[in-house]
Amino acid sequence: MKAKQFEIIEIPKISDPDGRGNLSVIEKQILPFSIKRVYYLYDVPSDSTRGGHAHKELQQFLIAVSGSFDVVLDDGNKKITVSLNKPNKGLLIPNGIWRELENFSAGSVCLSLVSDVYKESDYIRTYDAFKSFIRT
Repeated sequence: MKAKQFEIIEIPKISDPDGRGNLSVIEKQILPFSIKRVYYLYDVPSDSTRGGHAHKELQQFLIAVSGSFDVVLDDGNKKITVSLNKPNKGLLIPNGIWRELENFSAGSVCLSLVSDVYKESDYIRTYDAFKSFIRT
């Protein structure tokens, strides 16, 4: 997969000098899109998968704000698995990439920041339709 197709982005982390924990901030210069929707996945059983789709236009930024999970990215030619397990690092997924989320640890929370509101017409829900989409 080409490096341009997805990107791990480090989110600025501010450590409290008094040992009271960390703070991370996502501002407009961090992402290449304006955030139009925010949602999160939690209580996902470790043997379950989420995702299983691609988007025609939407871009997505995933963060493991708690715990860990794997993201399997597929551009139609090659699959790559990216493990997310740090709340100050996120995965930018551009449009036209098939994604599946798996191997959720107990207590994991996946935060998703996306470039558009929900539009069913933007989803590619079957792998065959995805393969057709990337050929055009």
